[in-house]
Amino acid sequence: MKTIAVLGATGSIGASALDVVARHPDLFRAGVLAAHRNVEALAELCAKFKPDLAVIADASCEAALRDRLRDAGLPTRVASGAQALVEAARDDACDTVIAAIVGAAGLASTLAAARAGKRLLLANKEAVVMAGALLRAALDEGGGRLLPIDSEHNAVFQCLPAEHAGLDAAGVRRIVLTASGGPFRGRTRASLDAITPDMACAHPNWRMGRKISVDSATLMNKGLEVIEAHFLFGAPAEAIDVVVHPQSIVHSMVEYADGSVLAQLGNPDMRTALAYALAWPERVDAGVSPLDLIAAGRLDFEAPDRETFACLDLAYGALDAGGSAPIVLNAANEEAVAAFLDGRLPFLAIADVIESALESTPSAPVDTLADVVDVDLTARRVAQRMIASAKG
Repeated sequence: MKTIAVLGATGSIGASALDVVARHPDLFRAGVLAAHRNVEALAELCAKFKPDLAVIADASCEAALRDRLRDAGLPTRVASGAQALVEAARDDACDTVIAAIVGAAGLASTLAAARAGKRLLLANKEAVVMAGALLRAALDEGGGRLLPIDSEHNAVFQCLPAEHAGLDAAGVRRIVLTASGGPFRGRTRASLDAITPDMACAHPNWRMGRKISVDSATLMNKGLEVIEAHFLFGAPAEAIDVVVHPQSIVHSMVEYADGSVLAQLGNPDMRTALAYALAWPERVDAGVSPLDLIAAGRLDFEAPDRETFACLDLAYGALDAGGSAPIVLNAANEEAVAAFLDGRLPFLAIADVIESALESTPSAPVDTLADVVDVDLTARRVAQRMIASAKG
């Protein structure tokens, strides 16, 4: 029986993970559930899964959550704040941590789980982008195991040998990450002037949160995944390619030196990756419909439009620059996307803000978590000034 901490339980990843957990009560138990500030949703999950601990990141919501659980007669303990998330991630009662808190907010708890030797199921790509080297060091220190649950990196993981000492030793020539192309695939830059948040969040294949949906629409999501693949698999930038695959059936591919290409296919449903990571090295039913290739009819592939969707090249550039550049990229993107979703920034200006932030913030070495936090805060202030200027 695996006891699991779901950090980000009320989001789309959390919902998919808990669906898999509920299907296998003999194998999995949710011991910790954590959310940002959605008291009602977290209380409902506590009533269903009866965890030992519920954590609400926004401390101002703790009393409301405590009252809800008390009125429901639940014995679940309640904690709040950023430090409570860190403590939950390293709690001895849980052997598996699902890191699904979006953005930089999930970094400290992810590192804590790694240092504590947990089986770390990682959905928070920003933690890898911001602190990939620190995460690898934390995993080495704790002796835990990282299993990616992004559909693309999970697919790569499935296509690699079970144990390998690096891509060269495994005979890997390159990793190919697939991208759906988002809701604006095929559109020209000129046609994207009047894009609204609802339009950008209308992903054709995946059900996701609003921030990651916008990242998919700009192709920044794929850019972040390129940086993530570099740290997860030790792949240099030139060995990581991106192809647009609108059907989202081939989730990624690995090309070997002998010319073989292994691909992982499946319906676009995050429960496949989550079930694989939860049960690894075994496999269990994920509740996902079988893939019907006859019904799918065709699988298309095309090159990404890097001129219209400039965020992809910005990510490659940040990876090449190294040091603090990926942190700046991520922070500026988070600020720009938030401004777009709030109606304070046009869609096309997201890439402009990121590019300007990278140009005005020289890359520097990053050796500690304090360095990461400092660069992140500085880059956010730079991006916020640019957003205010763009609005003006």
